[in-house]
Amino acid sequence: MRELLNQTLQAFSTVYSGWIAWNLFLAFIPLALSFWLFRRPSTVRDVLWWTGFVVFIAFLPNAPYLLTDIIHLIRGTQSGYSPWVIALAFIPLHVSAILLGFEAYVVSVINQSSYLKRIGAKAWILWSELATHLLCAIGVFMGRFRRYNSWDLVTDPGNVIVTTIDDLTDRLPALVILLTFVILTVLYWIFKQITLGLKLRVRYARQGLDVLE
Repeated sequence: MRELLNQTLQAFSTVYSGWIAWNLFLAFIPLALSFWLFRRPSTVRDVLWWTGFVVFIAFLPNAPYLLTDIIHLIRGTQSGYSPWVIALAFIPLHVSAILLGFEAYVVSVINQSSYLKRIGAKAWILWSELATHLLCAIGVFMGRFRRYNSWDLVTDPGNVIVTTIDDLTDRLPALVILLTFVILTVLYWIFKQITLGLKLRVRYARQGLDVLE
């Protein structure tokens, strides 16, 4: 048991090096911003609001980006650790991080859609969601394959724009982005139904209603 614990601690220190905590931190930035932007009582869109919205869009791809961190799980399983460490530590940790990151994305977009409904733009909800998925698909690709970060839009905007245009006009990168867009769209729809269903169940429970009635 002590050897197993030592292997687990060693795995965390050598394989992960804090990347899970860092990636989750980046994923929760747009989540926090979505509540400030879209859930506050005021619907006034001043300079501060638009600045926050730009930051929100820039950081939002960090949430679904955790889907691509499955490669760390694959590397972990090939690092020679005990099957117990892989089954009891690697897999639960990775699955939890991926689910938390993507749920942060789902709730962020739901908040955005709720805001559009509140300001009388319900007809634009579907298109805004699709546009958000597309932008995030591009962002995930640029982050995973080109190794850009959200803040590169400020520190190195020229290279980011040029590289993005090149990739969008190149067949293979464009195909990968399209596939990522489809995956995000499908997974978002599934997680959205689950999230809204759980929210409704909690509301029923608070009102003392039976969800089966």
